[in-house]
Amino acid sequence: MTEQLKSDGSESNLGTFWGVGVGPGPAGYLPLAALTVLQQADLIYAPRARSAETSVALQCLAGIDLGLTPGSPRLREIEFNMDPDRSVLSSHYAQLADAITLELRAGRNVAYLTIGDTMTYSTYGYVLAALLTRLPQLPHRTFPGITSYAAAASALGWPLGEGKERTLILPCPEDAETLRAEIESHDVVVLMKVGARLPWVLALLREMEIAEHCAFARRIGLPGELLAADVTTLSATEAMGYLATLLIRKTPRENR
Repeated sequence: MTEQLKSDGSESNLGTFWGVGVGPGPAGYLPLAALTVLQQADLIYAPRARSAETSVALQCLAGIDLGLTPGSPRLREIEFNMDPDRSVLSSHYAQLADAITLELRAGRNVAYLTIGDTMTYSTYGYVLAALLTRLPQLPHRTFPGITSYAAAASALGWPLGEGKERTLILPCPEDAETLRAEIESHDVVVLMKVGARLPWVLALLREMEIAEHCAFARRIGLPGELLAADVTTLSATEAMGYLATLLIRKTPRENR
């Protein structure tokens, strides 16, 4: 079937695409505006790690009645394997964008869930870019979410910056010397995507004698939650895992 076109050449019956950040943490961490579009969406795409049995994004919506039980015709769970090979990732996002494009061209409104903030180290940015390449006139709106480090800071009562402190948000480097240099040149470092590097990261913080000023959070508000306001004795073996964030402070907080 040939799509109807507007006078400017764009497709006339496109659905709307919404990006929605959920969690991390309790189900209540969701803006009211985002809840409204999730209730209105014809289809909701929820990413799930290939190694996981359930989508963490859906876990973050627990207790909110959206009719997203397994087998729901509104739900599309999509598997993600964060392969370091960019060509593999590009192929994955292309296939996903093709599938969503078909739904949008059929006039269906589509919401895409992402954990944390939609525009902070999120798969959503790749999906949106791929869709706009295919549908330049696509009606879309992005709803901000709560970042993992903001949720961690709140859960631990740990300010991310006071006064004129310099704060760096950083995916974990591959080596200790690079991380040491970043810590030494900033007051606060938010360390994301730590993964299997956690043992040497903790060893570095202890070597620098700042571990007592640093905090760690994993799976906030979810099963397996771990919060530590001091990482001096934190076990890397027990703490390692997905959805983990380290909050690093170079010096003790100043008494005001």
